[in-house]
Amino acid sequence: MWGGGYGLGGALMMLVFWGLIIALIVFVVRWLTVNDRTSARRDGSLAILRERFAKGEIDEEEFERRKRALGSD
Repeated sequence: MWGGGYGLGGALMMLVFWGLIIALIVFVVRWLTVNDRTSARRDGSLAILRERFAKGEIDEEEFERRKRALGSD
């Protein structure tokens, strides 16, 4: 009846197995999307910094200092 002849223990082990597989898939998908968001956020920050420099809101020294702080060479 439960788990193909292995009783309740077999059914629980099957549920644990599939739960781990689903958790692994979710973890991998979230890890990949977080990496994409981090690089997009950094690119957006650099674009804002360039825009502020172009408008004259910050000078070249401030631009370079903040650019280094963002990790962009």
